[in-house]
Amino acid sequence: MGADSLHGAAPPTALSGFANIRRYRNAAGQAVARLLAGDYYVTCQDEVLDTVLGSCVSACIRHPRLRIGGMNHFMLPTANGCTGDAWDQGPGRATRYGSASMEQLINRILAAGGVRQELEVKVFGGARLLAGTMDVGAHNVEFVHRFLRNEGMSVAAQDVGEGVARHIQYFPLSGRVRVRHLTTHQDIANREQSYLRGLEGAPLAGEIDLF
Repeated sequence: MGADSLHGAAPPTALSGFANIRRYRNAAGQAVARLLAGDYYVTCQDEVLDTVLGSCVSACIRHPRLRIGGMNHFMLPTANGCTGDAWDQGPGRATRYGSASMEQLINRILAAGGVRQELEVKVFGGARLLAGTMDVGAHNVEFVHRFLRNEGMSVAAQDVGEGVARHIQYFPLSGRVRVRHLTTHQDIANREQSYLRGLEGAPLAGEIDLF
């Protein structure tokens, strides 16, 4: 089946629990899953996982042998912004926070048969786009590195920090990641400022679309 016939067709059936993720076929007929802040997504299909990152971080994790993998997108390490070991472990945590997002992404891959020691991890994002004294992006990168060390996992590749937003496309079946640095990112910075102001007051049951 060619790209013309695939374009407009429904993407492959998603794993259970991901009905909230926007999924479609692009002009080339590729199945795309578009992740927003607070999202994570796992697939065993030939899909492109797509997101835009400013201060946020995405971890791209897969099990090469089983050809299952996924990506997340989070804004703060925990509900209180802590980057130490006092992670929010209570019930009802929203995956907008890295502590829950990382756990759920990894656990979903392990539940499908993945082996922790065989997981391949790549990390992206964590730019410094927000004005003020707290470098949210650096805190996010520090958090994800600490989390992975505590889990006995290493980073195979990364593109983090600096003052550039990033457009990320992850191909879980192959592990390839396409990264495009964005030269214009004021809109992203403005949205992150607004997102941070409302994050703590938002109910844990709901997620906020950032990009």
